[in-house]
This record gives sequence, structure tokens and C-alpha cells, in this order.
Amino acid sequence: MREIVLDTETTGFDPETGDRLVEIGAVELMRHIPTGKTYHQYINPEREVPQDAVDVHGLTFDFLRDKPVFKAVAADFLEFIGDAKLVIHNAAFDMKFLNAELKWLGRPPIAWERAIDTLDIARRKFPGSPASLDALCRRFGIDNSARTLHGALLDSEILAEVYLELIGGRQPDLVLATADRDKSSQVQGGAWRPMPRPEKLPSRLTEDERRAHAAFVDGMGKAALWSKLS
Repeated sequence: MREIVLDTETTGFDPETGDRLVEIGAVELMRHIPTGKTYHQYINPEREVPQDAVDVHGLTFDFLRDKPVFKAVAADFLEFIGDAKLVIHNAAFDMKFLNAELKWLGRPPIAWERAIDTLDIARRKFPGSPASLDALCRRFGIDNSARTLHGALLDSEILAEVYLELIGGRQPDLVLATADRDKSSQVQGGAWRPMPRPEKLPSRLTEDERRAHAAFVDGMGKAALWSKLS
């Protein structure tokens, strides 16, 4: 199962009033494991960036003016995400901007059903508790010290760790067991099969339990099936 953990930065809160994307970052997961493949793109919003937005992500229009516009990167972005589910913190915000940009290009929108909202998962899992990305990092002991400003790729990488914790967390013992199993398969040159124990497990029955069981079987008579199996 392929998933894309995604984050965006923008000039404001509402594309309907002229706000635009300025950055997209994304991380690929395969069966809930990061593959190392990422997507990152700064975008020229074709407008000034308000100071309130700069205070959040640090991206000024002077920095963005020579970056490509969304039209120039849309195809590459859509190719990267493919038909994967999109893991987003506060998905309504990012999906709203992505679909607005696609609409302005005459492209079909990304289906809302593809979004997995980690904010919604966190609120349902920890009702009444803070559910911001920083709060979840504190809860799960995830290092976010590099997050002095919001950044789409860094936030996606952090969100990938948070997402894995929200859905149950890593299970290193299971991963190691799988690795050992695979190693055993390679040595044997075939599919893994359970091996017999080198030593038989000791019985957990007490002597009193043994005697009680024997008396119970004797009471059933010699024709009892248990006597024949024994």
C-alpha cells in the first residue's frame, strides 16, 4: 500500500480571496515504511507574501520570485502522488489549496476521499488533548528541534513519524522477526518454514492435575476414546 505524507505552505488562509501555494513537501510510504523518496518544490505565488505568512514559514516573495509557478510543476507533482492516499495534518486546509490551484489550471481536483487527516485521527484518539503537530511530537517523543519555522518537507518527514505512531507505532520486534525469517529463508534456499524446537518445552501440569486427569479418564471406562488415544 502506497501513501504520500504531504504538507503545504501558503500566502494565507483562503485561496478564494487570492491566497496561493508557496511550497509543497511530500514523503513516500510503502506499507507504512518510508522509502526515502520525497518531493519538494518552492512555488512562485505570483503575488506578495504577507508578513503574517512570512512569520510562519519564512518564505518571502523576494526568495520565491524566481521559483516556478504552480502550472510548471503541477504535472510532476501529480505524477509523484499518483493514486496514493494522502496523509495530511488538517487535510481540509491543504486539499483546499491544492484543488484550487488545479481548478485554475483546468485540471480535475484530487478526490477528498483520498485524504487521511492525522488531525482528525489525533482528536479521536486523544479527545480533549492538544493535537497540533508540535503537541503530537511531544506526546510521542519525536525530535522536532529543527522545526523553528514551518517547512513543507521537514513537516512532512515529522508528520510521517507522527502518523506511524497514531496508527499503532513501529514494532521493532516484528521487523526483526521478519528479517530473521527472511535470512533463514535465504540460507535454506526456499520459503520459510517453522523448525522444530531444539528442546521440548517442560510440562506445566502439576502432579495433582495429572492424578485428577487420570482418575477422570478411568471413570469413562476402557471404551472411552481418550483411553485409546493415550
